[in-house]
Amino acid sequence: MGGKKKLNLKQMERMQDRKDEEEKEKEKTKKEKAGQPKEKRQLSILPPDMNDKVAGELKRMNVLTPYAVATKFNIRISAAKDFLEQLEEKGTIHLVSGSHSIKIYKVD
Repeated sequence: MGGKKKLNLKQMERMQDRKDEEEKEKEKTKKEKAGQPKEKRQLSILPPDMNDKVAGELKRMNVLTPYAVATKFNIRISAAKDFLEQLEEKGTIHLVSGSHSIKIYKVD
């Protein structure tokens, strides 16, 4: 019955010109956004050795989560989880709250 009206040649040309201009603008913004690529940093697999410096850093942190420890000491999150579990077994920190996905610790 109804339906979309067929465009005449002039209207089709205008639409095509608009699409071409939009594509050019998108390419320009992509080039501007790209800039220089960020440097990827190498993450350590081994957790840090427990010394006075590390203990001092941990005491300054209000809450210890695997993500916070991983970013602070430049290690992988899995290594940070293991590190926090070791500290809990030693009694240096204790578990405040946790679920199967995240655990939150606090320094004693």
